[in-house]
Amino acid sequence: MSRESAPNEEAPVAVVTGASAGIGRAVAVAFARCGYRVALLARSPEGLDGAYHDVAHAGGQPFELLADVSKADDVFAAAEAVVARWGHIHVWVNDAMETVVAPVDMVTPEEYRRVMEATFLGYVHGTLAALRHMRQRDAGHIIQIGSALSYRAIPLQSAYCAAKFAIRGFTDSLRAELIHDRSNIRLTMAQLPGVNTPQFDWSHTHFAKRHQPIGTVYEPEAIAQAIVEAAQARRAPRELWLGAPTVQSIVGQMVAPGFLDHYLAWNAYEKQLSNDPVLPGDPDELIGPDHRDHGPRGRFTQRSKDHIMAVDPAHLRGGAIMAGLGLLTGAFLWGRASRPH
Repeated sequence: MSRESAPNEEAPVAVVTGASAGIGRAVAVAFARCGYRVALLARSPEGLDGAYHDVAHAGGQPFELLADVSKADDVFAAAEAVVARWGHIHVWVNDAMETVVAPVDMVTPEEYRRVMEATFLGYVHGTLAALRHMRQRDAGHIIQIGSALSYRAIPLQSAYCAAKFAIRGFTDSLRAELIHDRSNIRLTMAQLPGVNTPQFDWSHTHFAKRHQPIGTVYEPEAIAQAIVEAAQARRAPRELWLGAPTVQSIVGQMVAPGFLDHYLAWNAYEKQLSNDPVLPGDPDELIGPDHRDHGPRGRFTQRSKDHIMAVDPAHLRGGAIMAGLGLLTGAFLWGRASRPH
């Protein structure tokens, strides 16, 4: 199924997976506001229709493509359709995901497989589809929507964390290959904090209470703005760490992983379970797409922030190196000054 608005052959083209809701929906609209033609990939016809109208209302040109990212043929066919319609793919954003909320030994092998197929292999399929066309032009930008959980795993999210770790390893490997090939294709992975999306309404859970984010939560539109700015930056960031919780989690994992094991054991288990009961008929994306349009936001707007800081970790590393050199220089000079003459 596809549908397109009036063409503008000069506008850049962005492809967004998981575009029917949440971050993907917000990213698609943010690109539309910048005048992009936006291809929308997702499994939910109702969500795609909603995204189509949002993108058109924001001034972009939408193109609906019904696709399950866990199926490589769906994704490759969608990419071919975009190129046949618009000629090029300038930006490809991988965002589609699924999760299971449960202790490790309560998650079934079938549930692990489905999460990995949708969340990890979905990114692999999207990246391969983008590369097929970007390699020909030696141009384009692939953006992986990651998570602080790709560095620091938390309890009850073993399947999702494993998928995000895998995406980071896959992306780093590809990046080295692009450098080896002297490719002009750009590659960015954005690591996210908790975001107010419908994800928490459709998470597959083994508990009687609905899933919720912990800590500071941000609106998806704030994430989307940072993603679009990264896509339009003259120098594409290798990674982008969004929000103070992400920076704290990643740096904390590097400095004190054992401490975080114990801290998260007591502060990130029960807090992921809200007071809202799971009800019959609640959506469950692991089983299949819901036949409702959920939009970009979830049910946590009252506690969510509209703005987010974006940190290029290259700047943090550069600052750390300079601070280290400064300490060494100071120690050297102090040593010389303290020597007897």
